[in-house]
Amino acid sequence: MPSIFTKIINGEIPCYKIAEDDDNFAFLDINPNSKGHTLCVPKKEVDKILDLDEASYMKLMAFSRKVGKAIEAAVDCKRVGMTVIGLEVPHVHVHLIPLHTMKNATFQHKESLEAKEFEAIASKIKQQLK
Repeated sequence: MPSIFTKIINGEIPCYKIAEDDDNFAFLDINPNSKGHTLCVPKKEVDKILDLDEASYMKLMAFSRKVGKAIEAAVDCKRVGMTVIGLEVPHVHVHLIPLHTMKNATFQHKESLEAKEFEAIASKIKQQLK
């Protein structure tokens, strides 16, 4: 059965898409730790990051860096944190989280956003990728 991320990549579930290349896909987390929290996932469904082959791992990291730099330019924050935890969805995903304080990195404090806010943030990040 495909993961929720595979369904997002395939367009079966809507998302606030940030970027896509041949191998990877980035979209806003709909339950964000802070505004601009983005997930970068490989299109190939693999459960654990260390199970990716080396080439796929390196492509995901390069893609995540590019998206992270765009977030850093678009979202007012002290820095963009990166974490790979992956217990909740069995599909590799890199969290890129705009950090204001350490609580943004804990996954215990969430932001509540309206659709218009998600759309505006996604647009700002995408503009930085061009």
